[in-house]
Amino acid sequence: MLTTSSVFLKALTDVGITHAFVNWGSDHPALLEELERQRSSPNGTALKIITSPNEMVALSAAQGFAQVTGKPAAVIVHVDVGTQALAGAVHNVDRSQTPVLIYAGASAFTSNNELNGSRNEWIMWIQDVPDQSAIVRQYMRYTAQIHSPVNISEVVKRSFQIATSDPKGPVYLWARREVMEAEVEASVMDTLEDLSKWPTVEASALSPTAVTRIATALMTANNPLIITSHLGRNPDAVAPLIVLSTLLAIPVYCTCPSAVNIPFSHPYFAGLSYLPPGGHTPLLATADVVLVIESDVPWIAGDRVSSLNGEARVFIINSGDPLKAREMGMWHVPAQMICRADAELALIQLAEVVRQLDEQASFVGESVLASTLVLERAKALKRRHEAWIISLDAREQIFVDGANLTVPNVVGALRRAGTIVLNEGISNYSPVWEHMRTVVPGSMITSGGSSLGWALGAAIGVSLGSDHDLIVAVVGDGSFMFGVPSSAYWMARKYNTPFLTIVLNNGGWKSPKLSMLGVHPSGLGSEASGERLSVGFGPDVPDYSQIAVAASGGWAWGKRIGSGGDGAVGAEQNLARLEEAMTEAVNIVLKEGRCAVLDCILESI
Repeated sequence: MLTTSSVFLKALTDVGITHAFVNWGSDHPALLEELERQRSSPNGTALKIITSPNEMVALSAAQGFAQVTGKPAAVIVHVDVGTQALAGAVHNVDRSQTPVLIYAGASAFTSNNELNGSRNEWIMWIQDVPDQSAIVRQYMRYTAQIHSPVNISEVVKRSFQIATSDPKGPVYLWARREVMEAEVEASVMDTLEDLSKWPTVEASALSPTAVTRIATALMTANNPLIITSHLGRNPDAVAPLIVLSTLLAIPVYCTCPSAVNIPFSHPYFAGLSYLPPGGHTPLLATADVVLVIESDVPWIAGDRVSSLNGEARVFIINSGDPLKAREMGMWHVPAQMICRADAELALIQLAEVVRQLDEQASFVGESVLASTLVLERAKALKRRHEAWIISLDAREQIFVDGANLTVPNVVGALRRAGTIVLNEGISNYSPVWEHMRTVVPGSMITSGGSSLGWALGAAIGVSLGSDHDLIVAVVGDGSFMFGVPSSAYWMARKYNTPFLTIVLNNGGWKSPKLSMLGVHPSGLGSEASGERLSVGFGPDVPDYSQIAVAASGGWAWGKRIGSGGDGAVGAEQNLARLEEAMTEAVNIVLKEGRCAVLDCILESI
């Protein structure tokens, strides 16, 4: 027997979806029956079904999968409560502009056996809410109810088309139980779908006026600056950024990065910041032209220490929603020009026009690219970059008290192992970026949002969607618990997705304490401990590594380091111990194919 559910699952595979992260419920009998029908056939299920005991982990895994493959996965959850249980992962897939197709069933609408699938359980009354899709609508690119098997293919194709067009993001479909149980003719399954008439929206370029104006501004600037946050979500955009930066010796600064936007080794990479109070680049104060490309928050205007030069000319390029009209409430950057254009195309255009304008200037002996201003700026940027690297090297060798570790200690050792990193360090976002020193586009990603608990599930999705040998989730102890480790490591074991977890354990939530200090730097709480402020997890903190071991039935490996050591030993011995533990953990993942958790004890908050 074929049903609407048969057509739905076929529609998913027709648009290219290969994986579905599922959390089943009373609204899914027809889907479960159809999957069993497929398993009984010679070819098995068309979709790879990944059972996910927790919905937020399911969506985080789908996000990680899409972040490394560029292809959407499906997430299937249970009525209103499963939709709610997607939790903060909904925020993350929205803010990171990650395409995911979410489907939720809904309570039956008949109760006297009028149709197959009518209500037969008490929960179907209390789960029948007035507007189920309203739970997530403001985060979705598109929401739709499936009313009939007749046009279900068109509904899925439209959803996929929207999800994969800029600004990319999640879509949400839902259907009543009777609709998914409706029987269909076998001929429906023989239809070959033509996706050529459902293309994604083509990337747009800068207008001739805009590209000439921006290129001219950069060429005539004394202190130009490029700021980006997530340009590297398209790895192909990194190369043209390097070209433009190199042509004019323009420093590139990353604020709140969620992808590798420029190789760390590039001499014009000027640093990064998540913009804590006083944490802005001093280049802002001297910049006379600023190109902001693919950045939601390039700076915070009210910073008391460093702020934008009031005379600076600012140009904004964004591929999706330049004014953040759909995404945010209040948002403003004082710019001379705001453009909706694809970053890769725009940067190629700018570099080409810069070369053309310079060639014209050279005819009268006034080449900008070979000018003293540009050459001296290049030398200064290189010296600055070299000094930065030296300072980072030094930090990795310093052990504060001989027992506890520092983030530079841990991440420096991790960098030498080579890897793709999922950075959910939160209060340690910046040092993880700095000390990993990523070079290859796509070699580090973040959730792109602010809801904690992404990395553990995302690591599973990255493993399923890529061939990376070593996948590492770097999390704080708070993020680790938000990540529902009981579900995440169970999934990792079941689907054989080994990854290394580095827990930066500072004994609690440091970020709320930092937020308090940002507003009340010398207030009553400024000298209080994390415990007293109720942001600490002590004195009896969990053994995080053993949570993973238990959740995986003893399959995962775990170790705690940096606590109870001999404070009298020197830095070399401490570094050797850390390197030994890191090597052991990496070997567990690479050679034994198991998850490993290294719980690294930092100075407590």
